[in-house]
Amino acid sequence: MRRLTELGQTVACAESLTAGLVSAAIADTPGASLVLLGGIVAYSAEVKVQLLGVPPDLVAEAGTVDARVAAAMAEGARGRLGATWGVSTTGVAGPGPAEGKPAGTVHIAVAGPSGTQTWPLRLNGDRAQIRAGTVERLLEVLAERLDAPVETSGPRADRRGTVGETAGPARHGGGRDDPVAT
Repeated sequence: MRRLTELGQTVACAESLTAGLVSAAIADTPGASLVLLGGIVAYSAEVKVQLLGVPPDLVAEAGTVDARVAAAMAEGARGRLGATWGVSTTGVAGPGPAEGKPAGTVHIAVAGPSGTQTWPLRLNGDRAQIRAGTVERLLEVLAERLDAPVETSGPRADRRGTVGETAGPARHGGGRDDPVAT
């Protein structure tokens, strides 16, 4: 996260299935207080709508495990906390399915000065492995957007059993539910 400091930029987190693990991973990095503005754990749909500004009609239509919801969460965190970058996680950690989607179905998003991108993930493992894999991949894509390697002081998540992304990133244009392929 040193690159954020070098650039004089900040990050805000909106987390569902990771419930603060992304914020904690960033905070584990020395100097995190210069870049991490805060985070919102939005486990329920109501919190996603009320605190992050996710459109209620989108949640009614798609549920909360959706790329467009991830994009809206990242944009909401970025806007509400006044950060350069907003990141988000939403998905199913398991052990069973939720909203008709199997455990390991995850969407992550990064919102920044050049727009918002989402990445669908399909992860295998138990709850802890799915959550750790989500954090690891989100920090990787944030670093890629910053054009820098991921730096955290903690151990890297065990990626055994991780299937990985189901597709490349999607770019979200003018509207929150307007995915445009990159």
